[in-house]
Amino acid sequence: MEIQLQELIDQIKKDGVAAAEKEAASILQTAKSEAETIVSDARAEAEKILLQAKTENERLVKSSEDAIRQAGRNLLISFRESVTRELTAIAKDNVAAVYSSDAFAQLILHAVEGWASHPDAGDLTVVLNHADLARMEETLLAGLKARMLNGVTLKASDHFDGGFRIAVKDGGIYYDFSTEAVVDMLSNYLSPKVTALLKEAE
Repeated sequence: MEIQLQELIDQIKKDGVAAAEKEAASILQTAKSEAETIVSDARAEAEKILLQAKTENERLVKSSEDAIRQAGRNLLISFRESVTRELTAIAKDNVAAVYSSDAFAQLILHAVEGWASHPDAGDLTVVLNHADLARMEETLLAGLKARMLNGVTLKASDHFDGGFRIAVKDGGIYYDFSTEAVVDMLSNYLSPKVTALLKEAE
């Protein structure tokens, strides 16, 4: 009887240990599976974060490069405009200096000679502002004496600051040598030259 009882106790122990070992193995397998899932999810999340960071970094780099390029373009445009303004101011100063000097009367006389020498020139009117006409009237009258007999007249107008205009066909057509017109012409000539020089320097 004692032997049977001992055998029963041994069997219960054996079955309990086996059940415990089986339960432990099951718990271990579940834990291992969960750990693998956690590691896999963590890896996937890390790769996702890394990809997002890489994409954001590329976007920031491109945005920075675009901003630098735009800043460079803006700087070049600003510099070109500054140079053009400076050249226009220089041209204006030089034209104003010539138009306020004794050479101005000679310039008008040469221009009239050039226009009047054409056979179909017809009557010409030289238009100046009141101040310039008063200052140079004697010189112009003396220089144009012969031409004035052949249809060249002097006229005053305050529709422009300085320079002169040569009108033909009763004023219907005129050639503008006013300070503003000559400065514009010089600026239009110089601006493409400045742009070309700046492109060469890039």
